[in-house]
Amino acid sequence: MTRLCVMDVDSTLITAEVIELIAERAGTRAEVAAVTESAMRGEIDFAESLRQRVATLEGVPDTVFAEVIAEVEFTPGAPELVSGLQAAGWEVALVSGGFVEVVASLASRLGITRFRANSLEVADGRLTGRTQGPVIDRAAKAVTLKEFAAEIGCAPEDAVAIGDGANDLDMMGVAGLGIAWHAKPIVQTQADVALNGPRLDEALDVILACA
Repeated sequence: MTRLCVMDVDSTLITAEVIELIAERAGTRAEVAAVTESAMRGEIDFAESLRQRVATLEGVPDTVFAEVIAEVEFTPGAPELVSGLQAAGWEVALVSGGFVEVVASLASRLGITRFRANSLEVADGRLTGRTQGPVIDRAAKAVTLKEFAAEIGCAPEDAVAIGDGANDLDMMGVAGLGIAWHAKPIVQTQADVALNGPRLDEALDVILACA
């Protein structure tokens, strides 16, 4: 049986919040960061927070995607965690409240073929300040984990979910093992395991020990 590990992206797989890097170009980073922080603590609805933050990005050229892809950095130990799980026969997938325009590139670099994220609407080469398609929020992350698990024949209770924010809690609840990574307090207390060390690949021993 193939096992599944679903990872959040922003502030988990990578060190940054992609929407804040884009907002830097729009001159709205401080405003966006404040809303992101509130959403990750579970204080406001994620979908509403996404709408508010994306609205501030209107007019940013779509060349921002390539700029951000070049700028983002993997969390120390993240590539090693992914490759270690893959070597052990696990399927690793990504699900993000961020943007597929960046997530797709990160997935490709790690040999990950299953991923899901929000999509930013572009018109005439510039962001419109809106997303398009279904919003990947807290509930959608849990649904995604179930769907990916079904695709590979893995029961959700045999899956692992890793994340840092309140919008990761539902998928952690669906998975058999939920791992918090440098997470907000509400996530630290509700996850099965909370990791706060220097490298994400410390999760590898935890995961394989529970397999």
